[in-house]
Amino acid sequence: MNESTPRIAAVADGDAPGFREQVSTRIAFFVAGLTVSAWAPLIPHAKRRLGLDDAQLGLMLLCLGIGSVLVMPLAGGLAARFGCRRVLAATGAIVCAVLPFLVLAGTSPGLAITLLVIGAGIGIFDVVMNIQAVIVERASRRAMMSGFHGMYSVGGIAGAGGVSGLIALGATPLSAVLAMAATAAVLLAGSLRALLPYGGEADHPAFALPRGRVLLIGAVCFSMFLAEGAVLDWSAVFLATVRHLDLATAGFGYVAFAITMTLGRLTGDRIVQALGRLRVVMFGALLAAAGFALAVLVPSWLAAMAGFALVGAGAANVVPVMFSAAGRQHSMPTHLAVAAVTTMGYAGVLLGPAALGFIAHASSLSIALGLLALLLAGVAMLARRAVAD
Repeated sequence: MNESTPRIAAVADGDAPGFREQVSTRIAFFVAGLTVSAWAPLIPHAKRRLGLDDAQLGLMLLCLGIGSVLVMPLAGGLAARFGCRRVLAATGAIVCAVLPFLVLAGTSPGLAITLLVIGAGIGIFDVVMNIQAVIVERASRRAMMSGFHGMYSVGGIAGAGGVSGLIALGATPLSAVLAMAATAAVLLAGSLRALLPYGGEADHPAFALPRGRVLLIGAVCFSMFLAEGAVLDWSAVFLATVRHLDLATAGFGYVAFAITMTLGRLTGDRIVQALGRLRVVMFGALLAAAGFALAVLVPSWLAAMAGFALVGAGAANVVPVMFSAAGRQHSMPTHLAVAAVTTMGYAGVLLGPAALGFIAHASSLSIALGLLALLLAGVAMLARRAVAD
């Protein structure tokens, strides 16, 4: 067990072990979901404002991915040296400050720079919040990871739904994204004192390549995060350009996904206990594959909404099970393993959708999304090896 665990458990009598830290972890996950999902309804507006085709939009999304994956491998070392509190506060402030420039950027290079900065901030933030989550879960001595990731999904609903709803009510995209940035900043500031002042063992190297079981866990996370990123970055575009919904409501495709993912994750700790980790990963991946197949094969926007909802339900608890597995494995120190798994996972969520843009440009967006069904079927086949203790 990490030497930090007893320090987390040492709280006032009458409190649950690490109660304040548990709350601060949930808030961090909510803030992460809020900020990243606020971008989803803005993608069609940016595409139209800058006159981008699918391939050019894919390049813009690639900038977000590059910003993240370049810094993620260093995040575990930063957490070990400076503590989760300082790193989360600094990167959260950067993301909140830069978020409005997703709307203010009037040129493609300006948007690219904005996405690079936001990608870097979100990348470090996501790694460190998962390091805190692993430490807090171990201190509680019970399954909590699905609940933490459930708060990320709640934030996703708030971010995508909030921006879409405000725009539908007549607010400008700038006003909508400013509201989301201000909300995130206030929540993060309020939870600052309860964030962990430590984040790993400083006597280990700041960076290590994934090895052993960590590599397989990361591969599963790559595939599942790719599916999530496809819905985040392409569901609104798919509904607007293929199913011909207007831009004001196309963002609700991601909301449908986020709702079912949220319900799955908020009940996920009980689901994992009832079904077991293997069944959760295997059947979850198959259900998500069926969702993408429904969205692209049935020519109806209602079927597409239902398909994205199925993707959310299926994918809900696969990634939390994988992060818990990263905390249990012995191939690498926990903070380095979590950084490696998060880096591989977010390479899927951030770089994968960019690749889908190129596939869509060469064939169609329906074919690009349909290929994800095959990938997720492969994840189901890897489930037994990935969840083994």
